[in-house]
Amino acid sequence: MIDESKLNELNFAKDSKLLTPKKREEFYKKIIKLADYKIVIVEPPEIDAALESQELNLNWLEAHKTAEIINELKPEEAFIDCPSPNTERYKLYLKELLKNKNVNLNVGHKMESKNFCVASASIIAKVTRDNIIEEIKKKYGEIGPGYMSNETTQKFLKENWEKHPEIFRKSWISWKNHKDHKEQKSLEEF
Repeated sequence: MIDESKLNELNFAKDSKLLTPKKREEFYKKIIKLADYKIVIVEPPEIDAALESQELNLNWLEAHKTAEIINELKPEEAFIDCPSPNTERYKLYLKELLKNKNVNLNVGHKMESKNFCVASASIIAKVTRDNIIEEIKKKYGEIGPGYMSNETTQKFLKENWEKHPEIFRKSWISWKNHKDHKEQKSLEEF
């Protein structure tokens, strides 16, 4: 959250996915000096529970976490990166979760490339995630970046999905595939 008069001071902020880790860290340090912020970390069991429930999905879980931040910081206006193209539905859902129904919500899809505030939040989130990955590496060894497109992450999952279940989302298709493969009987077992 930043005072509108200081908004242009964030004009360096860009979509975190377009920045190197070094640039993200540099920008992160600038952003946290300029803005008030709240970080909400969603652990794997909470994501799994949302995906298993009848009421929630990842988008609605994100709306609940966004509302938690807005309710605490109490801005007059909020710029929200909607996780889906259906911005109106998301906006209505989010509005219902807010204590102050008068907050002006500017909801858009892929907003981190269109708005300095959203880009700044994207940078804070990505640096936080990167730091958590580093902590996991210290505890469990080399895991790669945590994305399944990465061979190191694939190898770590294959070797550790049972050994360290606490760090994996059980609703993650990659984790389920390993579990299903283990539980599947071979022809020799029939």
